[in-house]
Amino acid sequence: MITLTPDRRRAVAERLRFYHELGIYDFYRRAPGSNAAQTTQSESPDPMPLKRTTAPAVLTEDLPAPSLQQPEDCAGDPAESLRIIREDLGDCTRCKLHKQGRKQVVFGVGNPRADLMFVGEGPGADEDEKGEPFVGRAGQLLTNMIKAMGLSREVVYIANIVKCRPPGNRTPERDECDTCSPFLMRQIAAIKPKVIVALGATAAKTLLAMNSSMSELRGRFYDFRPVGAHSNDPAWSSARLAVTYHPAFLLRDPRQKGEAWKDLQMVMKELGLAVPRKNAD
Repeated sequence: MITLTPDRRRAVAERLRFYHELGIYDFYRRAPGSNAAQTTQSESPDPMPLKRTTAPAVLTEDLPAPSLQQPEDCAGDPAESLRIIREDLGDCTRCKLHKQGRKQVVFGVGNPRADLMFVGEGPGADEDEKGEPFVGRAGQLLTNMIKAMGLSREVVYIANIVKCRPPGNRTPERDECDTCSPFLMRQIAAIKPKVIVALGATAAKTLLAMNSSMSELRGRFYDFRPVGAHSNDPAWSSARLAVTYHPAFLLRDPRQKGEAWKDLQMVMKELGLAVPRKNAD
């Protein structure tokens, strides 16, 4: 089994994202001692070197297997898969957040078979107290946003990049996101949503492995496959991912609510939902 440092994991995620954007999803591990650059006369009758037109060759010995066996792979349904993932997470002590005042792990809440999933940054004080994501002021706004879409919290699934409250509600640090996000990837693979909405820059940059501004990330869909996790349903391979502002940011700058509503309308059209004419507030 390959053990990756956080920097190496980020590099792998960025490389996979690059190839996914090109429409390349399948990778094969080269046998030890093989030479990918060596070809026989029958394999390449043209003595002229091939020109690189789109992407460099994939050095698959540097990549982990894109889908690793997980305890939930034999689960009978998404609810059971999520239970197994939560059990595997346990009273997590994998990063420093467990020593910085968190009361409990905040795993996720909602419909295990949701078509729509919201992913935020991390729990705050209210969430840490109750053990459920988005239950404070920002959570109330998110609930209103969901209602404006004609849905309820019970039919969607809500989770965060990190499962423990950062001290003072600070932004999660990169190593914390890298440590915790594999569990989120497994949640996504278990739920198999049609659409994921990344709430805020931290969620968007972590999921997409892209260091771009919100203005560059918003307004389009991305084909998203959870890195390092896979669904046990062959009919599901990816979700559509959209980016919008975090509800906490909208509380600080209500002028951007109209822009967030545009993002949600885009999501509604993708899901085939009727789009009302009023803004979410």
